[in-house]
Amino acid sequence: MTYAHGLVIGKFYPPHAGHHHLIDAAAAACARLSVVVAASSVESIPLPLRTAWLREAHRQPHVEVFPVVDDAEIDYGSDELWSAHVAAFRAGLAMRSGLGVPVPPVDAVFSSEAYGPELAERFSAVHVPVDPPRERFPVSGTAVRADPAGNWEFLSPPVRAHLARRVVVVGAESTGTTTLARALAAHYAGRGGVWAATRWVPEYGRTFTEEKLAAARRAAGDASLWLDALKWESADFTLIAGHHAALEDAAARSGSPLLVCDTDAFATALWHERYLGTPAPEVETVHERTPHHLWILTSPEGVPFEQDGWRDGESIRSWMSERFQEELEERGLPHIIVTGPHEHRLAAAIAATDALLAKGWTFNAPL
Repeated sequence: MTYAHGLVIGKFYPPHAGHHHLIDAAAAACARLSVVVAASSVESIPLPLRTAWLREAHRQPHVEVFPVVDDAEIDYGSDELWSAHVAAFRAGLAMRSGLGVPVPPVDAVFSSEAYGPELAERFSAVHVPVDPPRERFPVSGTAVRADPAGNWEFLSPPVRAHLARRVVVVGAESTGTTTLARALAAHYAGRGGVWAATRWVPEYGRTFTEEKLAAARRAAGDASLWLDALKWESADFTLIAGHHAALEDAAARSGSPLLVCDTDAFATALWHERYLGTPAPEVETVHERTPHHLWILTSPEGVPFEQDGWRDGESIRSWMSERFQEELEERGLPHIIVTGPHEHRLAAAIAATDALLAKGWTFNAPL
C-alpha cells in the first residue's frame, strides 16, 4: 500500500461506474480508505440510500463510507465556503472517533475533479488524480440525472432498482392481466438496446396458493382437497405482498429502465378485503414502500370468463373490477383502464407506458 489513509469525497448523486472506479483505485493504493458521501438536504435521493448503495458496492474491509450533510453553497473561490465544506467532512470522519475508534490523519485525497488539489491541500495531504478526463467511464452524476436511461450501463444494481419505472397490470380474475403484462414487457424488450433487458414479474399470489393447497393436502392426507378447504389469514396476504415486492426488486436490479409487474401489494390488499372482509394495514405498508408509477387496469369487457378451477365466479369478477377502479381513483394513483380485444389493450398500454417514460426522471438540483 502506498498511503496509510486515503480519502474520497463526493455527492454520489447518484453513484455511477466512474465513482466506483475512483473508490476502487483509491482502495487499491491505501491501507485505509474513507469515503465521504456529502449530500445537501435539498437533494432528492436520500443520504442514507446513497450511503447504503456505496456500502453494498464496496465491501473491502479497509473501506468505510461516512454519510455527511453538507448544506454549504458551492463557490470554489470562497475561502469561507471551503472552510465550511471541510469542517463538515471532518465532522463526518470524527463520528468514528466519538465511538472510540481513532481516525488517523488523511495523507492522500483521490478525485477526478478540478477541485481535487485544493481539497487535498486543505487536508494537508497529497492529491492523487484518477482519470480526470473520464476516459474509462464517460459519465457524470449530472449526465445520469439528465438521462438515466441513456446512462443505464453505468449504474449499479441497487441504483437501477431505485430508478426503474414500474408499471403494474392489475385486474380481477380472468381479465387478461398476465397475458398483457407478458406482452407489454416483450414489446419493450423487442426494442433492443438498453430495453432488451426489460422484465416482467409474475404474480406470486398464484404460486403461494398452489403451495398452500399442496401443504393442506399433505397435512390432511387427502389429495382431493380443493381451494374451499383453505383457511386464509392476514399473515398470508402480508407474506404474498412482501415476497412479490422482493421479486420486483430483484428483477429491477438486473433489468432495463422499465419493469412490468403482474399485480402488486395494492392489488393484494383488495384481495385481502375480498377473502377476509377487512382492511390490510400490513399489506398497505408494503404498498407504500414499494414504488410504482403507472397502473393498468384490465377490464372484464371483451374478455370471456374462463374458469380454470382456481378462480372465483364471474359475478365476483365484476365486483372486483369495480373495486379496483374505485380504489385507483380514490387514491389518485396514475392509471388507465384497457378494454376490448388484446391488441387494443396492448396498444393502449404501450401508449401509456411511452408517455410515462417520456416524462423522464425528476431530481432536485444540487447546491
